[in-house]
Amino acid sequence: MPDWRAWLAVAAGGLAGTELRYGLGLAFPDAAGAVPWTTLGINVAGSFVLAALTTLWIARPHTAFWLRAGLGPGLLGSFTTFSAVVFSIDQLARAGDHPVWVVYLGLSLLLGLGAAAGGWRTGRLMADRVAS
Repeated sequence: MPDWRAWLAVAAGGLAGTELRYGLGLAFPDAAGAVPWTTLGINVAGSFVLAALTTLWIARPHTAFWLRAGLGPGLLGSFTTFSAVVFSIDQLARAGDHPVWVVYLGLSLLLGLGAAAGGWRTGRLMADRVAS
């Protein structure tokens, strides 16, 4: 069972990630009927960072659990949300914008996986530099 620091770190990270996502949504609002670029950018960036951190943590398994929990599921879990993708797709589909939601779904999958692969590679390079 995780100790209180992990629970607190996830809660604090979750609050920070949610607020960051909300603030970016206000700063860069998406036009109705268009690809939700802000949500796409948030999810792609979060996929990259989460993959890089996870890869680094695998190479450095002694990283404190509370820190991994706070940054991974807490901050990045609330910053990048699959529910935002599904909500955007649902809204576009209900509006009849079928080509837009299909493009958005495809971009989310391709760019998200590409960002995760790039994050993994970056994490490996960072781990190699820290080890040497």
